[in-house]
Amino acid sequence: MPQALPDDVLSAAQSGDAEAFSQIYYTLAPGVSGYLKARGMEDAEGSAQEVFLTVFSRIGTVRGGYQGLRTFAFSVAHARYVDEVRKRARQPYVSEYDPETDARTSDSAETVALEVLGGSTVEEKLRELPPDQHEVLLLRIVADLSLEQVAEIMGKSTGSIKQLQRRGLLKLKTLVERKEALV
Repeated sequence: MPQALPDDVLSAAQSGDAEAFSQIYYTLAPGVSGYLKARGMEDAEGSAQEVFLTVFSRIGTVRGGYQGLRTFAFSVAHARYVDEVRKRARQPYVSEYDPETDARTSDSAETVALEVLGGSTVEEKLRELPPDQHEVLLLRIVADLSLEQVAEIMGKSTGSIKQLQRRGLLKLKTLVERKEALV
């Protein structure tokens, strides 16, 4: 778990102390950036910078000490992710024809065997989960947020977050066991 900051750092930042802003950034930025990168943001670092511009511009409204600040930062990061998904949905992706990436061709037996026998990353397995389960596991594991913080960010009850987490972990277990059975 990332090192927590004392609540007086938030108070100092709310009073305009530049050093407090730096401490907050260097403590929270790696987790926020990792969360955005895991969500597939094209420019995770740039988006993390935007998150902190928003967080710092609204620092006076943050309540709940360090945990409240952390929850707020990841709420803003989640909102940036949702904004990018919506933007992508409105703008179709256009690319030139590339025969090597044409999905209408079938892979050779060798390629299929290598894919089955080769290792797959956790990220690939997470992508196979339904979006809500994927989001909960990222916020709980990558961002290391509590059930209550994830519930607040996603606008759901703590009970539904527990269920999404349980179902997501069971689905991951099934995916891993299925892969092991094929090997």
